[in-house]
Amino acid sequence: MCCGVFRLFGGVGAIVAVILLVVALLKQLITLVGFLLALVKVAIIVVFVALLVMIVLAILRDRRRRRDDLKDI
Repeated sequence: MCCGVFRLFGGVGAIVAVILLVVALLKQLITLVGFLLALVKVAIIVVFVALLVMIVLAILRDRRRRRDDLKDI
């Protein structure tokens, strides 16, 4: 009788431990995915700002070249 109760509690305890472990790992996985998504968003913003800076620099360089061409004439 006594050993059967311990086996029952041992089996239930193992199942509960596995469930708690899975829940903890899922929380960490969700946190990791959230961090990676935030990192991707920041990378997209950085690339967008870099593209805008490159466009502005190209416009300014073209204006300077046109001004220099007009001075040469």
